[in-house]
Amino acid sequence: MRGGGLWQLGQSITRNLTHADKKTIVRRCFASEADLKKTVLYDFHVSHGGKMVPFAGWSMPIQYKDSIMDSTINCRENGSLFDVSHMCGLSLKGKDSIPFLEKLVIADVAGLAPGTGTLTVFTNEKGGSIDDSVVTKVTNDHIYLVVNAGCRDKDLAHIEEHMKAFTSKGGDVSWHIHDDRSLLALQGPLAAPVLQHLTKEDLSKVYFSDFKVIDINGSTCYLTRTGYTGEDGFEISVPSEHAVDLAKAILDKSENKVRLTGLGARDSLRLEAGLCLYGNDMEQHISPVEAGLTWAIGKRRRAEGGFLGAEVILKQIEEGPSIRRVGFISSGPPARSHSEIQDEKGQNIGEITSGGFSPCLKKNIAMGYVKSGLHKAGTKVKIVIRGKSYDGSVTKMPFVPTKYYKPS
Repeated sequence: MRGGGLWQLGQSITRNLTHADKKTIVRRCFASEADLKKTVLYDFHVSHGGKMVPFAGWSMPIQYKDSIMDSTINCRENGSLFDVSHMCGLSLKGKDSIPFLEKLVIADVAGLAPGTGTLTVFTNEKGGSIDDSVVTKVTNDHIYLVVNAGCRDKDLAHIEEHMKAFTSKGGDVSWHIHDDRSLLALQGPLAAPVLQHLTKEDLSKVYFSDFKVIDINGSTCYLTRTGYTGEDGFEISVPSEHAVDLAKAILDKSENKVRLTGLGARDSLRLEAGLCLYGNDMEQHISPVEAGLTWAIGKRRRAEGGFLGAEVILKQIEEGPSIRRVGFISSGPPARSHSEIQDEKGQNIGEITSGGFSPCLKKNIAMGYVKSGLHKAGTKVKIVIRGKSYDGSVTKMPFVPTKYYKPS
């Protein structure tokens, strides 16, 4: 997911925006209201009190009637339903779809069992990150993946450029972009019991990262047991003409314990879970190794390489990166993106990339990059916020334990 300052943006809205504030937000999100795209759930959001803001070229709900704090806690205690239809789902098909994709990402796609997926990263020639994505091996000749809304245009151009070169040499791969489908994320402890009311599929046998094409509420859906909150949950790709009905059914079956939730709480939830936000915590110049995603590079891929930037990335694995992404607990006001990180002598050692007040932990949390050697948990730091230094310390992530549903 891409974008910055959602937590801050939500708090600004809660404090009743001035006209000048609204102009600033529109500029920050790079779109005017007339230019914004709308998901098929737009009117549904507005009718339920959604506060709509520009985000990655879309008009999206940052929150509803609940505060961001309350929405975050409710997701962890009960459940949340997010509209993430601004994200881009696509399928690659053909007998060479796996070798094609493996030229562009770090995952061992070939090694995935059919119907399972993993987090991966599209890399560039310098080993930097173009985008992160969840990639699923549906079958040996069908790959399903979802890319971030803010990266859609560059991702699709990148894939298309390489696909043309690949097919010109006889490679068998084609693609379909699922603009005819919407994407809902159902997250939290009630996600599985609520969704079970709407499908005959036994969800107790669908584990974290599993993928199924099943009937949900009378329509054919792509179901992935995944999410962006650290909680158990699902992402559901549904034909757009059935998206509103599915959203209504989920809320109804939960007896209103699952609540519509906006991008503001989604940001605080992913931060508590220690998950990267592309555009903040990952960028074109940050490698997967520096971002703490070495685990996503399959053993075979480490041995063989074969993806863009492999030489740089494999050297970092062998020798260690010069910077590392770590978590922080801090005093004073919450740290924000671009806050300077100093050692105890006042020397610059890095920069915050995401930060905010944790609704669940009731304290400031953040993540950022520091020089290797200063990345160990317990390392004391100073974080500079509006010209003043505050005490902080490096801590392990996730900040809130994850609850992914895995085989016991």
